Amino acid sequence: MVKIKPLEDIIRSHAFFDGLTPDISSLIAGCARNVRFKAGEMIYRLGDAADTFYVVRHGRVALEMPAAGKALCVETLDGGDILNASWLVPPYTCRFDARAVDDTRAIAFDAVCLRQKCDADSAVGYDLMKRFVPVMVERLTHARIQAMDLYAGGSTAQ
Repeated sequence: MVKIKPLEDIIRSHAFFDGLTPDISSLIAGCARNVRFKAGEMIYRLGDAADTFYVVRHGRVALEMPAAGKALCVETLDGGDILNASWLVPPYTCRFDARAVDDTRAIAFDAVCLRQKCDADSAVGYDLMKRFVPVMVERLTHARIQAMDLYAGGSTAQ
């Protein structure tokens, strides 16, 4: 018999959430659910409401920019990566297209629920912000390097 691990335990054991207090883990787990995407399925599109962020558990997701013809792959995310940090930044709209490259399983967090919990308890908001800022800086750096490569005539898309 397969034992299903509680979502709170999965969240607590994920590297992104390492060090969260049990209270905060429980609090954010109340905003979470498991989701699946089939290979090729669009998870969200540029301009959509950023009402969900994801922790990719298994599979791969391409962050893409729509372009004339084929979309430009900006970055490919794997299991363990965080998807859609735009939930934190007004006007809360998605900045890329996100497409499942492989069959993908993730934990989806309701952004409205989380923002309300962050507003109600600034310690929760600060803890989450400290975790997201490095992800956002890394993505910005990656995009900058890709743009430089694109203008130089190559492509570093993964």
